Amino acid sequence: MNTFKEVHGNRGGVDHEQKTLKLDEEAIRKAASADLDDGAVTPGYGPYRDSIVKLLNDALATELVCVLRYKRHYFTADGLESPAIAEEFLQHANEESAHADKIAERIVQLGGSPNFNPDSLSERSHADYDESTDLKAMVRANLVAERIAVETYRQMIELIGDKDPTTRRLLEGVLAEEEEHADELSDWLRR
Repeated sequence: MNTFKEVHGNRGGVDHEQKTLKLDEEAIRKAASADLDDGAVTPGYGPYRDSIVKLLNDALATELVCVLRYKRHYFTADGLESPAIAEEFLQHANEESAHADKIAERIVQLGGSPNFNPDSLSERSHADYDESTDLKAMVRANLVAERIAVETYRQMIELIGDKDPTTRRLLEGVLAEEEEHADELSDWLRR
């Protein structure tokens, strides 16, 4: 239980109101001592942990499908502008792979198991795999996937809110990079 203490003062003829926060030390120690095998996951995570792990596993599947799509497009891009676009695809693939690693790490921190099962990746992914051969179609497919990721992460952040601040901050960072990817791909489509 957090308690607030109001302190009033008069400095230099101006009234100042200062609020201080005081932690409930007893509750902290009790939560920290319970279920030590859970690592960083204290009882404060409450009933949402399993739901958050499921959301993260679906996001992990999405990131992995995006890596595969970008890698395919990187290796099969063909045309006058293909070297520059292919490099963009490779950069995005590597960044999506880094997102997947961060998400998998967070799943483990929450006591879950990251699901890398290739048999169910496309079913769990929010974005689609794509086998386009036309350069513009590749860019468009990747832009749609990035926009799906942006909306997915936005909704996840909203759902998680204060239930798990660490996961929320992780997702906010991933969201910022997905928005950047979408902007870059949008620029390519306008050329």
